[in-house]
Amino acid sequence: MKNVLVTGGTVFVSRYVAEYYVKKGYNVYVLNRNHHPQSQKVKLIEKDRNHIGDSLKAFHFDIVFDICAYRARDIHLLCDALGSFDQYIFVSSSAVYPQDEPQPFTEETKLGPNYYWKDYGINKIEAEKALLERVPDAYILRPPYLYGPMNNVYREAFVFDCALKNRKFYLPLDGQMQLQFFHVEDLCHFMDKLIEKRPLQHIYNVGNLETISIKDWVELCYEVVGKQPEFVHVYDKIEQRNYFCFYHYEYKLDVKKQSELLSSTISLKEGLKDSYQWYIHHQQDVNKKPFFQYIEDVLANKY
Repeated sequence: MKNVLVTGGTVFVSRYVAEYYVKKGYNVYVLNRNHHPQSQKVKLIEKDRNHIGDSLKAFHFDIVFDICAYRARDIHLLCDALGSFDQYIFVSSSAVYPQDEPQPFTEETKLGPNYYWKDYGINKIEAEKALLERVPDAYILRPPYLYGPMNNVYREAFVFDCALKNRKFYLPLDGQMQLQFFHVEDLCHFMDKLIEKRPLQHIYNVGNLETISIKDWVELCYEVVGKQPEFVHVYDKIEQRNYFCFYHYEYKLDVKKQSELLSSTISLKEGLKDSYQWYIHHQQDVNKKPFFQYIEDVLANKY
């Protein structure tokens, strides 16, 4: 039975990862401040990541799943605190790629600041660099938009709310902007492959092979609720993040290297069904944004 450490363990990706490996029969330790309810059968190490001290020195972890490192300092503090471990898997971000580099982004694309992700992307670059200095054989994963059960970010949940309330959907421009997704369970499946096969490649873009337009994505979200959207196209020069759940930024990751290990992924329709079934029972767990208020105050009278 493997002993694994999950940083975080209470919100979305880190919680899903912790529960996934509990189901696989692993001894799952979670490192967090105990400010949120804990998953069943995890073993809590109640510490602030900024003040871990020597609380991890006595453990040997077969795998460290680092889901919550956002800066180089986060990496250094955890590495200083760890005792022995075999594998280190870090969930980074596709925000490390500059928006003006040729697409699709490959693992070899030059990293740099991204106008849309700003400090978040810059800090992830520094975290990756720090990790490779400290743990040269660590695995680094760069996903696009993650989705699935436990997602506390108001993306698919916003569209579900629109469908449930029978609202018109205010769509940016012609709705053809492309998005790329990755189901959180596919993230876990891919980490399984890394653990099993220990490939020589250590940095991977991860995500669905296909992209989807925002219009088609909204239609899928409505479909899983059992509704059809009535679209209102917004062509005014308005910051779309005021009324829509994604930046006006289109990008694509090349995930060929991922596909060599993970031959198939969950279809977006099935993944959204999964997301909706979780959401209808956990609406209070999503950090909702005031999109509806902006629509009522600014857009409803114009369209």
